[in-house]
Amino acid sequence: MGEDFQDTLARVTSSLVTMAKAVREAMRQASAALLAANPTIAQQVTVRAAEIEVLYRVVDDRVFDLILRRQPVADELRTALTALQAAADLERMGALAAHVARATLRRHPSAAVAPELTELFRAMSKVADELAGKIVAALAGSDATLAAQLDGDDDAMDQLHRQLFSVMLRSDWPLGVEAAIDGALLGRYYERYADHAVNVSQHVMVLVDGKDD
Repeated sequence: MGEDFQDTLARVTSSLVTMAKAVREAMRQASAALLAANPTIAQQVTVRAAEIEVLYRVVDDRVFDLILRRQPVADELRTALTALQAAADLERMGALAAHVARATLRRHPSAAVAPELTELFRAMSKVADELAGKIVAALAGSDATLAAQLDGDDDAMDQLHRQLFSVMLRSDWPLGVEAAIDGALLGRYYERYADHAVNVSQHVMVLVDGKDD
């Protein structure tokens, strides 16, 4: 690949690392707000999500400018579009963190998480943070081996998601439909966050392979 392409790709990758760090912090804050029913922290997440959207636009502009100016060959085009796909998945992760934060704001001053579900959501937030942390490291280090681990790591989130529904669907669930709906929506946000993290890991593997060609 040409030097001009590699220089631009390096800037795009730097933006992806910045996005990944912001996405990780957004879900960290969203989870803290959710578990503590803290509207101040939740509001900070909505601001951070807007910043992540700006970063996505930066990547989008750089990639399309590169395509228009460079008219890349097949391997270069695949790499450029993969970077754009990674940015799109990261943007969705930021949006999902914002959804968690807005659930906290919507239910304030009450908690959005039923006490019976608190430990499950604490565990889901831990898995989400670990997945996001690996994305940051894989992107920053161009580490395809680390990125490949996420597909298996996602199984932990899927298991917690199933446990969540098994609790809410029990015949002795004491809190009614509204609390169950809140739990289902929040569980879906975390589960989709993990799915997008796996998508990003797959994009990282393509980006690394592209650099090695």
